Amino acid sequence: MNATIYKNPTKTAYILIIFLALFSTIYNGFLPLHGDEAYYWVWSKHLQAGYYDHPPMIAFLIYLTNFISQSEWGVRLVNVLSMSVAAIYIFKLTKVISDEKTALNAVIIFSSVILTHAGYIITTPDSPLILFWSISLYYTYRALFIGEKKDFILTGLFLGLLMLSKYTAILYISGVVIFMLLKRRDLFLNPYMYLAVIIASVVVSPMLIWNYQHDWISFTFQLHHGSTSSYEIYPHLFFDFFGGQFGIFSPVFAAILFFFLIKDKLYFKDDKLFFISLSIVVTLLFFMYKSLYTRMALNYSAPAYIGAAVLLAVIVSKYELKKTFKAGLIVALIFTILGRIAFLFFLPYVQERMYGNKEAVQLLATHAKEGDSFYGDHLTMAAYLTYYLPNHPDADLALPSRYSQYDMWRKKDYLKDGLVLTRESEDVRLKQVYKDVKEVDTLTVKSGVNSTKTFHIYRVKEHY
Repeated sequence: MNATIYKNPTKTAYILIIFLALFSTIYNGFLPLHGDEAYYWVWSKHLQAGYYDHPPMIAFLIYLTNFISQSEWGVRLVNVLSMSVAAIYIFKLTKVISDEKTALNAVIIFSSVILTHAGYIITTPDSPLILFWSISLYYTYRALFIGEKKDFILTGLFLGLLMLSKYTAILYISGVVIFMLLKRRDLFLNPYMYLAVIIASVVVSPMLIWNYQHDWISFTFQLHHGSTSSYEIYPHLFFDFFGGQFGIFSPVFAAILFFFLIKDKLYFKDDKLFFISLSIVVTLLFFMYKSLYTRMALNYSAPAYIGAAVLLAVIVSKYELKKTFKAGLIVALIFTILGRIAFLFFLPYVQERMYGNKEAVQLLATHAKEGDSFYGDHLTMAAYLTYYLPNHPDADLALPSRYSQYDMWRKKDYLKDGLVLTRESEDVRLKQVYKDVKEVDTLTVKSGVNSTKTFHIYRVKEHY
C-alpha cells in the first residue's frame, strides 16, 4: 500500500468516505427503484410507530430525505448517509482500539467489499441497522472500557434507535449481555448501565406500544419469517449461506477473519477484541444455525461485518499482513467494480426484478382516465404504481398476495373501477373479482440471459 496515504490517515479516511458518498449519490440516480425500496417509500407517506414487516426507522429516514428529493437518488440518500456515518464510526472505534493507520485500514476494508456497496445502492431496513449498529458499537465500547456517564447515555439512546431499525438488533444486545456475563459482571451493579437501559426502553417504547395495540403482529411475522416449522436439516442451504460470506466480504478478507477467529486465542484474552469478536460471532452463528433449516438471505449477516472490518484491520496490523491485505483489497475491489458495472449496465441479467417496472407503470399511465383507481398483483407492484405514477396516487392489490402493510391500511369496499398492473396473465383470477375485465396493453422486457417477462395492463369494472 502506498505509504503516502498513511501520512495523514484521518484526512485520507474522510476523503475516501466523502468520495464514495458523492459517487454513490450520482450512481444511484441511474438505477430504478427495487420493489422493496418503493414499498418503504410508501411507508414514509404513512408515518407510524411500527409496521407489519419491520420497525419504523426506515420510513422515518426516507421521510427526511424526501425533503431533499423524492427521486431514486433521493430515496437512496438514506443508504449513502448510513454507510458514510458507519464508516466514520468504524474509523473512530478502530482508532480508540489501535491507532490511526489501523483505523484507515478498517475504513478501506469496509469501503472495498461488495456488501458495503450493495448497502450504498438498495434502501432497506439494513441501512439504518448498519448506521445505528456502528454508532452503538462505538459508544458501547466506550461505556464498557472508559465508563463515563455520557457514554452510557449515548449507548442507551443509540441502542433504542438500533432497535427501531430492524429486529436483528437483538443479536447485538445479546452479544453485549454475553460479554458482560463473561467479562464484566461488575457492570450489573453500575447505575449508569441501568440508566442506559431506561433510555433505550423509552426510545423503543412507541414501537412496543404499537405492537401491543396490534396483537404483536410485527413480532409474530418476524418469528415466522425466515423460519420453518420443520426441523429437517438442509446442508446445501447452510453451505450456500456460509460460502456466500466469502463473496460478500471477499474471499481473502473472509478467510483471514474466520481463520483468526477460530485459531487465535488472543481474542478471548483481550477483553476489547473479545467484545468486537462477539458482535461478529453471535450474528454469524445465529444465521448459520438458521441456514441449516431454511434459506437465509446474505444481507441478514451484514451487521457482523462492521466489527469484522475493525477486527480484520487489527489482525493485519498485529501480524503485519501487508501483502495479504493488498491481495485481499485487490480481490475485493474486483468483485465490487464488477458488481457496480453489472448493476449499471446489465440490470436485466443481475437483478431482473428491478427491470421494466418503471416502464410498465409509465405505459399504464397512458391508459389512465380521471377517477381511475390503481392496483397491482403484489405489494411491490402496488408500491411501484404509487411511486412512478404522476402525483403519487394511492394504490392497492386487486389480487390475493402475502399479508402486508396494505392489508393493515385497507378499508372495506376498496376495489373500484380502474387499472391493474400484473407480472403474469391474470384474466382468470381478475374475473373472479370483477365482472368486466379487459386487457388493454402489455410490455415485454428482458429477464435474465435468454428469457423475457411480460407485464399486463387490465381495465377492470364492477367488482363483485
